[in-house]
Amino acid sequence: MEEKAIVGMALDPQYARFIYNETNPDDVMRKPEAIDDMVVLDMSYGNYAGLFASSLLAELGAEVIRIEPPEGDIARKMTPYGIMVKDAGLAYLTEGRNKFHVTLNIEKEEGRELLKRLVKKADVLIESFKPGYMDSLGIGYRHLKEINPGLIYCAVNTYGQFGEDAKKHSNQPDYDMTDQARGVVMSVTGEPELDPEVPQEYKKPLKHGNWMGWYVGGTWAAFGILLAMFYKRKTGKGQMIDAAPPEGMMAISNYLMQYFHLTKNKMVRAGNFDYAVFPYTYVRCKDGYAFMSGFTDPNWAALCEIMNRPDLQQQFPTIKERLTPENQPKIQHEIEKFTMNYTAAELLEIVTEYSRRPDKKGTVVTGRLNAPKEVLDIEHFKVKRMFVKMKDPHYGEVLVPNSTLRFMSKTPGRVKWVCRPIGADNEYIYGKYLGISGKKLEELKEKGIV
Repeated sequence: MEEKAIVGMALDPQYARFIYNETNPDDVMRKPEAIDDMVVLDMSYGNYAGLFASSLLAELGAEVIRIEPPEGDIARKMTPYGIMVKDAGLAYLTEGRNKFHVTLNIEKEEGRELLKRLVKKADVLIESFKPGYMDSLGIGYRHLKEINPGLIYCAVNTYGQFGEDAKKHSNQPDYDMTDQARGVVMSVTGEPELDPEVPQEYKKPLKHGNWMGWYVGGTWAAFGILLAMFYKRKTGKGQMIDAAPPEGMMAISNYLMQYFHLTKNKMVRAGNFDYAVFPYTYVRCKDGYAFMSGFTDPNWAALCEIMNRPDLQQQFPTIKERLTPENQPKIQHEIEKFTMNYTAAELLEIVTEYSRRPDKKGTVVTGRLNAPKEVLDIEHFKVKRMFVKMKDPHYGEVLVPNSTLRFMSKTPGRVKWVCRPIGADNEYIYGKYLGISGKKLEELKEKGIV
Protein backbone atom coordinates (compact mmCIF):
# COMPACT_ATOMS: atom_id res chain seq x y z
CA MET A 1 0.00 0.00 0.00
CA GLU A 2 1.29 3.47 -0.83
CA GLU A 3 2.82 5.28 2.15
CA LYS A 4 0.77 8.39 1.39
CA ALA A 5 -2.52 6.51 1.62
CA ILE A 6 -1.58 4.99 4.97
CA VAL A 7 -0.25 8.07 6.76
CA GLY A 8 -3.07 10.17 5.33
CA MET A 9 -5.49 8.35 7.61
CA ALA A 10 -4.27 9.91 10.86
CA LEU A 11 -2.80 13.17 12.08
CA ASP A 12 0.30 11.33 13.34
CA PRO A 13 2.04 9.43 10.49
CA GLN A 14 3.90 7.18 12.94
CA TYR A 15 0.65 6.20 14.64
CA ALA A 16 -1.02 5.54 11.28
CA ARG A 17 1.82 3.24 10.18
CA PHE A 18 1.67 1.36 13.50
CA ILE A 19 -2.10 0.75 13.32
CA TYR A 20 -1.93 -0.20 9.64
CA ASN A 21 0.82 -2.77 10.32
CA GLU A 22 -1.15 -4.20 13.27
CA THR A 23 -4.35 -4.57 11.24
CA ASN A 24 -3.03 -4.85 7.67
CA PRO A 25 -5.94 -6.17 5.55
CA ASP A 26 -3.47 -8.21 3.49
CA ASP A 27 -2.64 -10.28 6.58
CA VAL A 28 -6.21 -11.25 7.52
CA MET A 29 -6.20 -14.70 5.94
CA ARG A 30 -2.92 -15.56 7.67
CA LYS A 31 -4.31 -14.90 11.16
CA PRO A 32 -6.39 -17.26 13.33
CA GLU A 33 -10.16 -17.02 13.66
CA ALA A 34 -11.72 -16.17 17.02
CA ILE A 35 -14.46 -18.85 17.16
CA ASP A 36 -13.38 -21.51 14.66
CA ASP A 37 -14.35 -24.20 17.18
CA MET A 38 -18.04 -23.17 17.22
CA VAL A 39 -20.68 -25.04 15.21
CA VAL A 40 -23.86 -23.09 14.43
CA LEU A 41 -27.10 -24.41 12.90
CA ASP A 42 -28.92 -21.52 11.19
CA MET A 43 -32.56 -22.46 10.61
CA SER A 44 -33.77 -18.90 9.92
CA TYR A 45 -36.66 -18.83 7.51
CA GLY A 46 -37.56 -15.71 5.54
CA ASN A 47 -35.74 -13.66 8.15
CA TYR A 48 -32.63 -11.53 7.76
CA ALA A 49 -32.25 -10.98 11.50
CA GLY A 50 -31.32 -14.63 11.97
CA LEU A 51 -29.32 -14.63 8.76
CA PHE A 52 -27.29 -11.58 9.81
CA ALA A 53 -26.65 -13.03 13.26
CA SER A 54 -25.11 -16.17 11.75
CA SER A 55 -23.22 -14.08 9.17
CA LEU A 56 -21.42 -12.24 11.96
CA LEU A 57 -20.54 -15.54 13.63
CA ALA A 58 -19.36 -16.97 10.29
CA GLU A 59 -17.11 -13.95 9.72
CA LEU A 60 -15.41 -14.73 13.02
CA GLY A 61 -14.75 -18.33 12.04
CA ALA A 62 -17.76 -20.31 13.27
CA GLU A 63 -18.76 -23.25 11.10
CA VAL A 64 -22.27 -22.13 10.19
CA ILE A 65 -24.51 -24.80 8.69
CA ARG A 66 -27.35 -23.08 6.91
CA ILE A 67 -30.40 -25.38 7.00
CA GLU A 68 -33.06 -24.65 4.37
CA PRO A 69 -36.17 -26.59 3.34
CA PRO A 70 -35.59 -28.69 0.19
CA GLU A 71 -37.06 -25.96 -2.03
CA GLY A 72 -34.79 -23.31 -0.47
CA ASP A 73 -35.50 -20.44 1.91
CA ILE A 74 -37.96 -17.77 0.76
CA ALA A 75 -35.34 -15.23 1.89
CA ARG A 76 -33.43 -16.02 -1.29
CA LYS A 77 -36.23 -14.35 -3.27
CA MET A 78 -36.31 -11.12 -1.27
CA THR A 79 -34.51 -8.97 -3.81
CA PRO A 80 -35.05 -5.61 -5.56
CA TYR A 81 -37.16 -5.78 -8.72
CA GLY A 82 -37.03 -9.59 -8.56
CA ILE A 83 -33.36 -9.63 -9.64
CA MET A 84 -31.91 -13.11 -9.12
CA VAL A 85 -28.40 -14.44 -9.63
CA LYS A 86 -29.07 -18.12 -10.28
CA ASP A 87 -30.99 -19.22 -7.13
CA ALA A 88 -30.08 -16.23 -4.95
CA GLY A 89 -31.36 -12.69 -4.65
CA LEU A 90 -29.00 -9.77 -4.07
CA ALA A 91 -29.44 -9.70 -0.29
CA TYR A 92 -28.94 -13.44 0.08
CA LEU A 93 -25.73 -13.38 -1.95
CA THR A 94 -24.28 -11.42 0.95
CA GLU A 95 -26.07 -13.00 3.92
CA GLY A 96 -25.23 -16.52 2.79
CA ARG A 97 -21.53 -15.71 3.17
CA ASN A 98 -19.10 -18.17 4.73
CA LYS A 99 -21.90 -20.70 5.38
CA PHE A 100 -22.31 -24.33 4.40
CA HIS A 101 -25.73 -24.90 2.86
CA VAL A 102 -27.79 -28.03 3.42
CA THR A 103 -31.45 -28.88 3.00
CA LEU A 104 -33.72 -30.60 5.51
CA ASN A 105 -37.47 -31.08 5.80
CA ILE A 106 -38.29 -30.80 9.51
CA GLU A 107 -42.01 -31.36 8.85
CA LYS A 108 -41.21 -35.04 8.33
CA GLU A 109 -40.30 -37.28 11.23
CA GLU A 110 -37.13 -38.54 9.56
CA GLY A 111 -36.05 -34.95 8.98
CA ARG A 112 -36.55 -34.12 12.65
CA GLU A 113 -34.48 -37.12 13.66
CA LEU A 114 -31.64 -35.94 11.44
CA LEU A 115 -31.88 -32.49 13.03
CA LYS A 116 -31.60 -34.01 16.50
CA ARG A 117 -28.46 -35.83 15.43
CA LEU A 118 -26.98 -32.59 14.11
CA VAL A 119 -27.92 -30.78 17.34
CA LYS A 120 -25.76 -33.24 19.29
CA LYS A 121 -22.76 -31.91 17.35
CA ALA A 122 -23.72 -28.20 17.53
CA ASP A 123 -23.08 -25.34 19.93
CA VAL A 124 -25.79 -23.01 18.63
CA LEU A 125 -29.17 -23.23 16.91
CA ILE A 126 -30.82 -20.11 15.45
CA GLU A 127 -34.47 -20.16 14.35
CA SER A 128 -37.02 -17.52 13.37
CA PHE A 129 -40.25 -19.50 13.09
CA LYS A 130 -43.55 -18.45 14.65
CA PRO A 131 -43.46 -18.78 18.45
CA GLY A 132 -43.98 -22.39 19.50
CA TYR A 133 -43.66 -23.87 16.00
CA MET A 134 -40.44 -25.76 16.69
CA ASP A 135 -41.79 -26.85 20.06
CA SER A 136 -44.96 -28.21 18.41
CA LEU A 137 -42.76 -30.47 16.29
CA GLY A 138 -40.93 -31.80 19.32
CA ILE A 139 -37.71 -29.97 18.43
CA GLY A 140 -38.02 -26.81 20.53
CA TYR A 141 -35.50 -25.76 23.16
CA ARG A 142 -37.02 -27.84 25.96
CA HIS A 143 -36.62 -30.97 23.80
CA LEU A 144 -33.23 -30.23 22.29
CA LYS A 145 -31.53 -29.26 25.54
CA GLU A 146 -32.20 -32.80 26.76
CA ILE A 147 -30.22 -34.06 23.78
CA ASN A 148 -27.48 -31.44 24.16
CA PRO A 149 -27.36 -29.57 27.52
CA GLY A 150 -24.68 -27.30 26.06
CA LEU A 151 -26.93 -26.06 23.25
CA ILE A 152 -27.40 -22.30 22.87
CA TYR A 153 -30.85 -21.88 21.34
CA CYS A 154 -31.62 -18.46 19.85
CA ALA A 155 -35.23 -17.81 18.78
CA VAL A 156 -35.84 -14.62 16.78
CA ASN A 157 -39.36 -13.23 16.56
CA THR A 158 -41.06 -9.82 16.55
CA TYR A 159 -43.18 -10.58 19.62
CA GLY A 160 -40.83 -12.85 21.52
CA GLN A 161 -41.77 -16.32 22.69
CA PHE A 162 -44.40 -15.66 25.37
CA GLY A 163 -47.03 -13.18 26.53
CA GLU A 164 -50.33 -11.86 25.17
CA ASP A 165 -48.84 -10.29 22.02
CA ALA A 166 -46.93 -13.44 21.14
CA LYS A 167 -50.19 -15.39 21.51
CA LYS A 168 -52.28 -12.85 19.56
CA HIS A 169 -49.83 -12.67 16.66
CA SER A 170 -48.62 -16.27 16.75
CA ASN A 171 -49.83 -16.81 13.17
CA GLN A 172 -47.67 -13.97 11.85
CA PRO A 173 -44.02 -14.31 10.84
CA ASP A 174 -41.33 -11.87 11.93
CA TYR A 175 -41.14 -9.06 9.34
CA ASP A 176 -38.71 -6.16 9.29
CA MET A 177 -41.55 -3.67 8.85
CA THR A 178 -43.34 -4.83 12.00
CA ASP A 179 -40.01 -4.86 13.85
CA GLN A 180 -39.45 -1.23 12.85
CA ALA A 181 -43.01 -0.15 13.66
CA ARG A 182 -43.04 -1.90 17.03
CA GLY A 183 -39.52 -0.66 17.81
CA VAL A 184 -40.72 2.99 18.20
CA VAL A 185 -37.97 4.58 16.04
CA MET A 186 -40.18 4.51 12.95
CA SER A 187 -42.67 6.81 14.71
CA VAL A 188 -40.16 9.67 14.52
CA THR A 189 -38.67 8.85 11.12
CA GLY A 190 -39.86 10.96 8.20
CA GLU A 191 -40.17 14.52 6.95
CA PRO A 192 -40.08 17.20 9.68
CA GLU A 193 -43.55 17.92 10.99
CA LEU A 194 -42.71 21.50 11.97
CA ASP A 195 -41.22 22.65 8.66
CA PRO A 196 -43.84 24.81 6.91
CA GLU A 197 -42.14 24.25 3.55
CA VAL A 198 -42.86 20.50 3.65
CA PRO A 199 -46.29 19.63 2.18
CA GLN A 200 -48.69 18.19 4.74
CA GLU A 201 -49.18 14.93 2.83
CA TYR A 202 -45.45 14.17 3.21
CA LYS A 203 -45.60 14.41 7.00
CA LYS A 204 -46.10 10.75 7.83
CA PRO A 205 -44.01 7.96 9.41
CA LEU A 206 -41.39 6.34 7.18
CA LYS A 207 -39.54 3.07 7.50
CA HIS A 208 -35.79 3.02 7.25
CA GLY A 209 -34.54 2.50 3.71
CA ASN A 210 -32.78 -0.73 4.66
CA TRP A 211 -34.09 -3.62 6.78
CA MET A 212 -33.04 -1.88 9.95
CA GLY A 213 -35.30 -3.90 12.26
CA TRP A 214 -33.86 -7.16 11.01
CA TYR A 215 -30.24 -6.05 11.03
CA VAL A 216 -30.44 -4.51 14.49
CA GLY A 217 -32.23 -7.64 15.74
CA GLY A 218 -29.58 -9.86 14.20
CA THR A 219 -26.79 -7.86 15.79
CA TRP A 220 -28.29 -8.23 19.26
CA ALA A 221 -28.88 -11.94 18.66
CA ALA A 222 -25.23 -12.46 17.67
CA PHE A 223 -24.08 -10.50 20.70
CA GLY A 224 -26.23 -12.65 22.97
CA ILE A 225 -24.95 -15.85 21.35
CA LEU A 226 -21.33 -14.82 21.87
CA LEU A 227 -21.98 -14.04 25.53
CA ALA A 228 -23.78 -17.36 25.94
CA MET A 229 -20.80 -19.09 24.35
CA PHE A 230 -18.50 -17.33 26.81
CA TYR A 231 -20.65 -18.72 29.67
CA LYS A 232 -20.73 -22.17 28.09
CA ARG A 233 -16.94 -22.30 27.91
CA LYS A 234 -16.81 -21.66 31.65
CA THR A 235 -19.63 -23.99 32.70
CA GLY A 236 -20.42 -26.32 29.81
CA LYS A 237 -24.04 -25.20 29.96
CA GLY A 238 -26.09 -23.78 27.12
CA GLN A 239 -29.09 -21.47 27.38
CA MET A 240 -32.15 -20.03 25.67
CA ILE A 241 -31.99 -16.61 23.98
CA ASP A 242 -35.36 -14.98 23.26
CA ALA A 243 -34.35 -12.30 20.73
CA ALA A 244 -37.10 -9.86 19.70
CA PRO A 245 -35.81 -7.36 17.09
CA PRO A 246 -38.13 -4.49 18.20
CA GLU A 247 -36.47 -4.60 21.60
CA GLY A 248 -33.14 -4.10 19.86
CA MET A 249 -34.62 -1.11 18.05
CA MET A 250 -35.94 0.34 21.32
CA ALA A 251 -32.51 -0.10 22.89
CA ILE A 252 -31.08 2.36 20.33
CA SER A 253 -33.98 4.81 20.40
CA ASN A 254 -31.93 7.34 22.44
CA TYR A 255 -34.26 9.70 24.34
CA LEU A 256 -37.65 8.94 22.72
CA MET A 257 -39.21 7.00 25.60
CA GLN A 258 -37.61 9.16 28.29
CA TYR A 259 -38.99 12.28 26.60
CA PHE A 260 -42.50 10.82 26.58
CA HIS A 261 -42.21 9.70 30.20
CA LEU A 262 -41.15 13.18 31.26
CA THR A 263 -43.48 15.31 29.12
CA LYS A 264 -46.30 12.90 28.14
CA ASN A 265 -45.78 14.13 24.57
CA LYS A 266 -44.60 12.16 21.55
CA MET A 267 -41.44 13.44 19.89
CA VAL A 268 -42.42 15.05 16.60
CA ARG A 269 -40.72 13.81 13.46
CA ALA A 270 -37.57 15.84 12.92
CA GLY A 271 -36.40 14.71 9.47
CA ASN A 272 -32.86 16.01 9.06
CA PHE A 273 -33.23 18.23 12.12
CA ASP A 274 -32.22 17.08 15.59
CA TYR A 275 -33.95 18.36 18.70
CA ALA A 276 -31.00 17.49 20.94
CA VAL A 277 -28.18 19.00 18.85
CA PHE A 278 -28.59 21.61 16.09
CA PRO A 279 -27.38 22.53 13.54
CA TYR A 280 -26.51 18.89 13.03
CA THR A 281 -28.14 18.28 9.69
CA TYR A 282 -27.93 17.59 5.98
CA VAL A 283 -28.29 20.66 3.80
CA ARG A 284 -28.64 21.15 0.07
CA CYS A 285 -25.54 22.14 -1.86
CA LYS A 286 -24.66 22.63 -5.52
CA ASP A 287 -24.07 18.94 -6.23
CA GLY A 288 -26.39 17.20 -3.79
CA TYR A 289 -26.36 17.24 0.00
CA ALA A 290 -23.71 17.84 2.64
CA PHE A 291 -23.65 17.32 6.39
CA MET A 292 -23.22 20.47 8.44
CA SER A 293 -22.60 20.58 12.17
CA GLY A 294 -22.01 23.52 14.51
CA PHE A 295 -24.32 23.09 17.48
CA THR A 296 -22.38 24.37 20.52
CA ASP A 297 -22.20 28.13 20.98
CA PRO A 298 -18.54 28.47 19.83
CA ASN A 299 -19.11 26.19 16.85
CA TRP A 300 -22.32 28.01 15.88
CA ALA A 301 -20.39 31.29 16.06
CA ALA A 302 -17.78 29.76 13.74
CA LEU A 303 -20.43 28.63 11.24
CA CYS A 304 -22.06 32.06 11.25
CA GLU A 305 -18.66 33.64 10.66
CA ILE A 306 -17.95 31.27 7.76
CA MET A 307 -21.31 32.22 6.23
CA ASN A 308 -20.77 35.91 7.05
CA ARG A 309 -24.10 35.91 8.88
CA PRO A 310 -23.58 37.60 12.26
CA ASP A 311 -27.33 38.30 12.27
CA LEU A 312 -28.04 34.57 12.64
CA GLN A 313 -25.78 34.35 15.68
CA GLN A 314 -27.61 37.30 17.21
CA GLN A 315 -31.04 35.84 16.39
CA PHE A 316 -30.23 32.35 17.76
CA PRO A 317 -27.40 33.02 20.25
CA THR A 318 -27.70 29.98 22.55
CA ILE A 319 -28.37 26.27 22.30
CA LYS A 320 -31.84 26.87 23.74
CA GLU A 321 -32.93 28.98 20.75
CA ARG A 322 -31.40 26.57 18.28
CA LEU A 323 -33.11 23.56 19.84
CA THR A 324 -36.55 25.19 19.76
CA PRO A 325 -38.30 22.97 17.17
CA GLU A 326 -40.04 25.87 15.41
CA ASN A 327 -36.70 27.64 14.93
CA GLN A 328 -34.88 24.74 13.30
CA PRO A 329 -36.55 25.01 9.87
CA LYS A 330 -35.70 28.72 9.83
CA ILE A 331 -32.04 28.01 10.66
CA GLN A 332 -31.89 25.17 8.13
CA HIS A 333 -33.16 27.32 5.25
CA GLU A 334 -30.81 30.18 6.14
CA ILE A 335 -27.81 27.82 6.14
CA GLU A 336 -28.91 26.48 2.73
CA LYS A 337 -28.91 29.99 1.29
CA PHE A 338 -25.14 29.78 1.81
CA THR A 339 -24.42 26.12 1.05
CA MET A 340 -26.35 26.05 -2.25
CA ASN A 341 -23.69 28.32 -3.74
CA TYR A 342 -21.01 25.64 -3.33
CA THR A 343 -20.33 21.99 -4.03
CA ALA A 344 -19.73 19.62 -1.12
CA ALA A 345 -16.00 19.60 -1.92
CA GLU A 346 -15.89 23.40 -1.92
CA LEU A 347 -17.70 23.52 1.43
CA LEU A 348 -15.12 21.12 2.88
CA GLU A 349 -12.33 23.35 1.56
CA ILE A 350 -13.95 26.48 3.05
CA VAL A 351 -14.44 24.80 6.45
CA THR A 352 -10.92 23.35 6.43
CA GLU A 353 -9.40 26.73 5.59
CA TYR A 354 -11.33 28.33 8.43
CA SER A 355 -10.14 25.64 10.87
CA ARG A 356 -6.54 26.73 10.22
CA ARG A 357 -7.18 30.32 11.28
CA PRO A 358 -5.59 31.24 14.63
CA ASP A 359 -8.61 33.41 15.45
CA LYS A 360 -11.26 30.76 14.70
CA LYS A 361 -14.23 30.84 17.04
CA GLY A 362 -14.94 27.10 17.00
CA THR A 363 -15.10 23.93 14.91
CA VAL A 364 -17.46 23.24 12.04
CA VAL A 365 -17.84 19.77 10.52
CA THR A 366 -19.03 19.03 6.99
CA GLY A 367 -19.10 15.99 4.72
CA ARG A 368 -20.76 14.86 1.54
CA LEU A 369 -23.79 12.57 1.44
CA ASN A 370 -22.49 9.75 -0.71
CA ALA A 371 -24.29 7.69 -3.33
CA PRO A 372 -23.23 4.03 -3.96
CA LYS A 373 -21.00 4.92 -6.94
CA GLU A 374 -19.19 7.55 -4.88
CA VAL A 375 -18.69 5.12 -2.00
CA LEU A 376 -16.89 2.69 -4.31
CA ASP A 377 -14.66 5.50 -5.59
CA ILE A 378 -13.57 6.81 -2.17
CA GLU A 379 -9.86 6.16 -1.70
CA HIS A 380 -10.23 5.79 2.07
CA PHE A 381 -12.64 2.87 1.63
CA LYS A 382 -10.39 1.27 -0.98
CA VAL A 383 -7.43 1.39 1.40
CA LYS A 384 -9.54 -0.10 4.19
CA ARG A 385 -10.93 -2.87 1.89
CA MET A 386 -14.52 -1.86 2.64
CA PHE A 387 -15.86 -4.19 -0.06
CA VAL A 388 -14.77 -7.54 -1.42
CA LYS A 389 -15.13 -8.40 -5.10
CA MET A 390 -15.18 -12.16 -5.57
CA LYS A 391 -15.34 -14.43 -8.61
CA ASP A 392 -17.61 -17.26 -7.56
CA PRO A 393 -17.71 -20.38 -9.76
CA HIS A 394 -21.51 -20.53 -9.49
CA TYR A 395 -22.65 -16.91 -9.12
CA GLY A 396 -19.97 -15.13 -11.14
CA GLU A 397 -18.47 -11.80 -10.04
CA VAL A 398 -20.07 -10.62 -6.80
CA LEU A 399 -19.46 -7.51 -4.69
CA VAL A 400 -20.13 -7.90 -0.95
CA PRO A 401 -19.37 -5.77 2.13
CA ASN A 402 -16.22 -6.88 3.91
CA SER A 403 -16.31 -8.03 7.52
CA THR A 404 -16.79 -5.08 9.86
CA LEU A 405 -14.53 -6.94 12.30
CA ARG A 406 -11.59 -7.25 9.92
CA PHE A 407 -9.47 -4.76 11.86
CA MET A 408 -9.08 -6.92 14.94
CA SER A 409 -5.31 -7.21 15.11
CA LYS A 410 -5.13 -10.85 16.31
CA THR A 411 -8.35 -12.59 15.19
CA PRO A 412 -9.88 -10.52 12.38
CA GLY A 413 -13.18 -11.32 10.71
CA ARG A 414 -13.19 -12.16 7.02
CA VAL A 415 -15.35 -13.06 4.04
CA LYS A 416 -14.26 -16.37 2.55
CA TRP A 417 -17.06 -17.04 0.07
CA VAL A 418 -20.49 -15.74 -0.86
CA CYS A 419 -23.70 -17.74 -0.58
CA ARG A 420 -23.95 -21.30 -1.85
CA PRO A 421 -26.59 -22.99 -4.03
CA ILE A 422 -29.51 -24.71 -2.31
CA GLY A 423 -28.24 -27.94 -0.72
CA ALA A 424 -24.74 -27.50 -2.15
CA ASP A 425 -23.07 -28.93 0.95
CA ASN A 426 -25.42 -31.83 1.74
CA GLU A 427 -22.80 -34.41 0.85
CA TYR A 428 -20.06 -32.73 2.88
CA ILE A 429 -22.01 -31.84 6.05
CA TYR A 430 -24.16 -34.97 6.34
CA GLY A 431 -21.11 -37.07 5.60
CA LYS A 432 -18.93 -35.23 8.12
CA TYR A 433 -21.38 -35.17 11.02
CA LEU A 434 -23.78 -38.06 10.43
CA GLY A 435 -21.87 -40.43 8.16
CA ILE A 436 -24.59 -40.11 5.51
CA SER A 437 -23.54 -39.85 1.89
CA GLY A 438 -23.86 -41.46 -1.52
CA LYS A 439 -26.82 -43.80 -1.97
CA LYS A 440 -28.31 -43.10 1.48
CA LEU A 441 -28.32 -39.36 0.77
CA GLU A 442 -29.97 -39.97 -2.59
CA GLU A 443 -32.70 -41.98 -0.88
CA LEU A 444 -33.34 -39.13 1.55
CA LYS A 445 -33.59 -36.74 -1.38
CA GLU A 446 -36.08 -38.95 -3.18
CA LYS A 447 -38.23 -39.09 -0.05
CA GLY A 448 -38.18 -35.27 0.25
CA ILE A 449 -36.23 -35.32 3.51
CA VAL A 450 -33.29 -33.31 2.15
